[in-house]
Amino acid sequence: MSYTIALNFEDGITRFIGCKAGETVLDAAYRQKVNLPMDCSDGVCGTCKGHCEQGEFDMGDEYIEDALSDEEAAEGMVLTCQMVPSADCVIQVPVASTLCKTEVGKVEGTVAAVERLSEDSIELVVDLDEDAELAFLPGQYVHIDVPGAGAHRSYSFSSLPGEKRATFLIRNIPGGVMSGYLSERAAVGDRLPLTGPLGSFYLREVTRPVLMLAGGTGLAPFLSMLAQLAQKREDGKGGDQPVHLIYGVNKDDHLVKVDALEALKERLPTFTYATVVVDEASDHPRKGYVTHHMDAEVMHDGDVDVYLCGPPPMVDAVLKYFDAEGIVPQSFHYEKFTPNQVGEAA
Repeated sequence: MSYTIALNFEDGITRFIGCKAGETVLDAAYRQKVNLPMDCSDGVCGTCKGHCEQGEFDMGDEYIEDALSDEEAAEGMVLTCQMVPSADCVIQVPVASTLCKTEVGKVEGTVAAVERLSEDSIELVVDLDEDAELAFLPGQYVHIDVPGAGAHRSYSFSSLPGEKRATFLIRNIPGGVMSGYLSERAAVGDRLPLTGPLGSFYLREVTRPVLMLAGGTGLAPFLSMLAQLAQKREDGKGGDQPVHLIYGVNKDDHLVKVDALEALKERLPTFTYATVVVDEASDHPRKGYVTHHMDAEVMHDGDVDVYLCGPPPMVDAVLKYFDAEGIVPQSFHYEKFTPNQVGEAA
């Protein structure tokens, strides 16, 4: 038996390793040429300390309190030299990946389909090579090289981790490098290099209600997150917490993948969603911005994990709304994206 360990480095790069039963994370990492920080490997120095965000493990009792205090252990801090996983885990490593002599993964795939979903949204479907190993956490993104442009653009997966067919929602920008390629030159069979996974915006373990806020093609990572939640429910591994998505766009015909949301509702009975259109001329039943539709019911008196992905003005508006209303969610994870790239995350 082995477990999958996601090592999230502070420079945004994620590296996945396999950990054998009874093996420490540190030993597993070194076996796979990821040199995690270490001085003693005996639970004495604390150099290998990180934070386990999710998963189950045994820390034993061979370390000293100077290396890891009881208070730190209670907060999920771990010593990778002592940590023996008993389930898949996600660990925050407080150094850059370059210091651990590892680098972001690179794989290739072929264009399987390009579909114009609306005037401002394009779906790109990529079949990954058979030998490609590109694990990611739902919500993360990759760099995709644009053929013939000498440039790359960054997009979140809308597909489920582990699938050989990866999908992406891409905003159609007049004059954009990727938009131009997809609209004018892309052909089935084109080769596309992908670099990743990247980013600290990803679904954490769900232990309380979740509120998802999507703007435009910022819906993409939530489709991936919801697909994983639905899969876990079908596998009997959760899916009992309420999850609500508010999906905002500028115009009626910018609403895309609503059929996918309906299908996810069928698979995940605790999931609900609401669509919102900014255009005042719209006949849509909910108009305005996502902040106009964040009522008390979906906020759960602050006992909620909030995930937000959208353009910078939307992210800033939500931050200001929380501040003005005195709302402090249990956790708040957001990602700003610009037309050219995925932006900062928290």
